[in-house]
Amino acid sequence: MSRVQLALNVSDLEASIAFYTQLFGTEPHKRRPGYANFAITEPALKLVLIEVPADERGTGTVGALNHLGIEVADATSVAAHADRLRDAGLAPQDEMDTTCCYALQDKVWVHDPAGAPWEVYTIKDDNPTVADGLMVLSSERAACCTPDAAGVSAC
Repeated sequence: MSRVQLALNVSDLEASIAFYTQLFGTEPHKRRPGYANFAITEPALKLVLIEVPADERGTGTVGALNHLGIEVADATSVAAHADRLRDAGLAPQDEMDTTCCYALQDKVWVHDPAGAPWEVYTIKDDNPTVADGLMVLSSERAACCTPDAAGVSAC
């Protein structure tokens, strides 16, 4: 199983959930304060909505993109993609056993030439309460953990 992920910044989470529920004909897979995601079968898409205050998000497409991703089946697939990206000279940044988007994940990040962040990830636990002895991050830090082009996490 692989699917593309699109993570969007939204200023009105409830209105956005209502819109995307109608657009894709499915309810969110997961909802948390300031966060929702849809596991859409057709087209194969993980749509993530991250609530951002309107004055930070802006209007239209400006400020809409949070990050992009490719969800893969398991940690072995993440490692294979990381090796392939390293071999291609893209300098991926590994994040293993990280709690992000309210899930325990293994992931690797790269940035396109304009700086747009892409992750290849797998979900190891979709609803953790404790990960490696640490409590799950608070809602403002757990919603999205996107490193910048220098590898510094936005959390």
